[in-house]
Amino acid sequence: MIVREIVSTCSNPHVARAAVASIGGDFARRFSRDAADRNLSSGHLASRIVRDFARGADRRVWNEVDEATRGADMPILLGLRVILERSLEANASPERQGWRAPGPAAACRETWHNCL
Repeated sequence: MIVREIVSTCSNPHVARAAVASIGGDFARRFSRDAADRNLSSGHLASRIVRDFARGADRRVWNEVDEATRGADMPILLGLRVILERSLEANASPERQGWRAPGPAAACRETWHNCL
């Protein structure tokens, strides 16, 4: 399952940053801006989202991400983008079902210096 590979590699902030940069375009710019709004680098936010996904997403969501990557030229980048987009949408739309990535309050709890 490609999703396990995404979790194993992109849980590292340095790998996640490089992956977001590799996705590029409007997505990478928007994601980097959202990370900066939380006083995080794109790699730290992406790796946190991936780890939260691994802990909190149910089997149905894992299967949806896996299905989205089938036949893709770059399945890890596509799967990461799907996971990150779900998070951005979930944070923008609280009524969304499934899982939620950490908002600013969670970022403060995990890295206290982001709250200063």
